[in-house]
Amino acid sequence: MMLVLTVVALLLKVVGFVFLFAAALGLLRFSDPLQRMHASTKAGTVGAGLTVAGAALASGDATTLGVAALTIVFLIFTVPVAGHMLGRAIYVSGAKLHGIEGKDALKGVIEQEAAPRRHPD
Repeated sequence: MMLVLTVVALLLKVVGFVFLFAAALGLLRFSDPLQRMHASTKAGTVGAGLTVAGAALASGDATTLGVAALTIVFLIFTVPVAGHMLGRAIYVSGAKLHGIEGKDALKGVIEQEAAPRRHPD
């Protein structure tokens, strides 16, 4: 039974790593801020949750399992909200977005700056 738990924990950690790697790759490869935000929030949440679950299962301690469960619930509730707020800030800032030319569903609903703000040099 202990071997089965160890293998499942290892599998959870490996799959979590794959999702985290995909999130990092998405941050590097995507050119649009909304695409980067999507990659980091979705794949990052799943990857972190699976990695935490695998680490907690490998520990085998009931307290660790409880803390891991609370951590995963915290991730599930907070990361999508943070992603939504980032996406809204990206849109409102007037950042250049690829792929929504002529299909802006938020035009007239949310006020958008005409041009992105520049950092003072």
